Amino acid sequence: MVVALHKPYGVVSQFTPEPGSSWRTLDGLGLPKSVYPLGRLDADSEGLLLLSDEPGLNARLLDPTQGHRREYWVQVERVPTDGALARLARGGIALGDHRTRPCEVRRLDPAPEFPARVPPIRVRKTVPDAWISLVLTEGKNRQVRRMTAAVGHPTLRLVRVRIGGMTLGSLTLAPGCWVKLSADQQAAIWQLSVGLV
Repeated sequence: MVVALHKPYGVVSQFTPEPGSSWRTLDGLGLPKSVYPLGRLDADSEGLLLLSDEPGLNARLLDPTQGHRREYWVQVERVPTDGALARLARGGIALGDHRTRPCEVRRLDPAPEFPARVPPIRVRKTVPDAWISLVLTEGKNRQVRRMTAAVGHPTLRLVRVRIGGMTLGSLTLAPGCWVKLSADQQAAIWQLSVGLV
């Protein structure tokens, strides 16, 4: 079984709480008891998260050699210049001892419409914001946030909208809601895990 969840803000991608943490866990979302997350989204990130009870799928899906595409829509401070977007796309941004791979980047205009986040993002009257799309084939710790900060545009809101060919929009899931994937959708996830997509 593979389940797709629209993970809301403030929920960690695990069922067991961390000692001393105030973040909620997946345990309160009514998910099937046998599933576990395939990858993760940080508590302050939102969007598409896959969960499964299939042994081995997690390791295969997250194998760096597979390089499947994940798309993030990111609200950032200020309006990025063409140069800032090109720097993101080119790759080579240092994240500790790792340098990012090239990726796809574009402005989102008009801005996407998502339900209001609770709590709302930080707003500064004198600082505009903008939305961009980043399509990555890697997933280092807090990578998108670190990348946008490195080019001078801190992330305000981060929503993963696509994994491989599966999109959050096609599933029409509200934050906190989930659906069991069909046999065809599950087959597409297995194809991702063996590098066929």
